[in-house]
Amino acid sequence: MSLSPSALPFDDIRNLVRQMPGPDEDAVAEVRARDAQLTKPAGSLGKLEDLAEWLAGWSGRGRPKVSRPVVAIFAANHGVADKGVSAFPASVTRQMVENFAAGGAAINQICIAHDLGLKIFDLALDMPTPDITEEDAFDEANCAATMAFGMEAVAGGTDLLCIGEMGIANTTVASALLAGLFGGTPGDWVGPGTGVDAEGMARKRAAVEQAVARIEGTSDPLEILRRLGGRELAAMAGAVLAARLQRTPVIVDGFVATAAVAVLHAMDPRALDHCLFAHVSAEPAHRMALEKLGKEPLLDLGMRLGEGTGAALAAGIVRAAAQVHDGMATFADAGVSGKG
Repeated sequence: MSLSPSALPFDDIRNLVRQMPGPDEDAVAEVRARDAQLTKPAGSLGKLEDLAEWLAGWSGRGRPKVSRPVVAIFAANHGVADKGVSAFPASVTRQMVENFAAGGAAINQICIAHDLGLKIFDLALDMPTPDITEEDAFDEANCAATMAFGMEAVAGGTDLLCIGEMGIANTTVASALLAGLFGGTPGDWVGPGTGVDAEGMARKRAAVEQAVARIEGTSDPLEILRRLGGRELAAMAGAVLAARLQRTPVIVDGFVATAAVAVLHAMDPRALDHCLFAHVSAEPAHRMALEKLGKEPLLDLGMRLGEGTGAALAAGIVRAAAQVHDGMATFADAGVSGKG
């Protein structure tokens, strides 16, 4: 698939959502048939069996494999950081991107442990999006172009895409985006993020309330993204849409990544069927967001780092599920008596 980042207005994005393929039911049936013959009691591997079916359905492979997994981290800065909504200054975004490149971050170690590829995308870190309490994050052309950049970022071949992010103040943006999409009291979507203190929480809650009030009456999901989002959120939404069109299974990381893909769900509730949600983070509103999406997280480890760390850990489990299904002997292969 080739998409031009300079030529993707919102109408074209809506058309792509309408063109999303469904799962390959023949591949799922093939997995179920083989699973019934493997040297184990039926259902004894629990969710690992479900993961093998999920991989098959969205990869179209009746013997699913994960040989080219990639963690994609999208990094951006936000004008709302100047409102004192984070425990860290915006300069930390670039410093952490440099740390990723040097191999010194948590995500680097998890990728090494599970043999995962890692790609980092710098989304104009020196040009933060405007402060969403005062003005829109994008115009339509730039929002669409950023989504298209995310679509192109997944080109080059992967059979399992894990999405994550880095961006000081992006939990504020994610909270505003979720409040805009799902409603409720804006403050209910606000949490401590990277560990902001009580005064910072008050500033953060006020910022989310101001941002959501500013767009009152806006209901179109892409318009809500345009007005309240950030570059890394728009790019993640684009990457997940492109993965669906390419029949690539996706693992979504934490609170911010979930907010990004919620835009697609608001456009079409089926839009995230190819996505596995890696974990429920310690950010309080993440569980509420997952409930709104009707998604059950794979893990609950009390994590709240971002960086794609939860998605990378989940990828290790998904790889194990594929290997178990593909590599196990059948009763006939092993000469083991099956269930009579």
